Amino acid sequence: MGNAGKTLLDLFTILAIAVFPHLELMPFFSYSIPIIVLVLLALKYRKETFADIGFSLKRFEWKAIPVGVGVALLTLAFMQLIFFPILESFITFEEGDLSLYETIRESKAQYLLLVVMGWVIGGLYEEIVFHGFIFTRLEKILDGEYATKLSFLVTALIFGAYHFQLGAAGLINATLVGAVYLALFLYFKRNLWYPIICHGVYNTAVMTLIYMGYL
Repeated sequence: MGNAGKTLLDLFTILAIAVFPHLELMPFFSYSIPIIVLVLLALKYRKETFADIGFSLKRFEWKAIPVGVGVALLTLAFMQLIFFPILESFITFEEGDLSLYETIRESKAQYLLLVVMGWVIGGLYEEIVFHGFIFTRLEKILDGEYATKLSFLVTALIFGAYHFQLGAAGLINATLVGAVYLALFLYFKRNLWYPIICHGVYNTAVMTLIYMGYL
């Protein structure tokens, strides 16, 4: 497969990552399985592996835990206590789909299950496919002096749009918080463990606040 073919496969995979889960063709996060297979195939055609996009068990660093926890909690505090209170003094947001909130509050078992999924799907899957795969593919596709900066911006926008079902406020939140995850990835030499832990902790904190009735 030539360079054009590889680029087309990358673009198709990016489109599948962004759109396929929202088609609701597969139940309960099982969409992640064919997407991961597709990502592996796209990487294989470029003779790459997960390690080339920042994910490897060998690259795990214990420092990623305190860094991930700290950045997640600081980001959540900033978004909930500073950013949105200021923004909402100028803009009135319509409520998005609140079914997830209801599911989390339904029972402790549901809450715990979704916390686990927040790590597996949010922390692990989304970081691999968005900030590992999509970001690095866009860098290759765009190329040139501003490839990294443009790829950062486009990836953040795609990640935000992916969460459109959460409403305008949720989309803005996902865009900005996703940019934090991606910044961690770049700052720590493209090591996905830092955003994986940060993402998982952020999701856990948000779902805990929802379960307790604070959000």
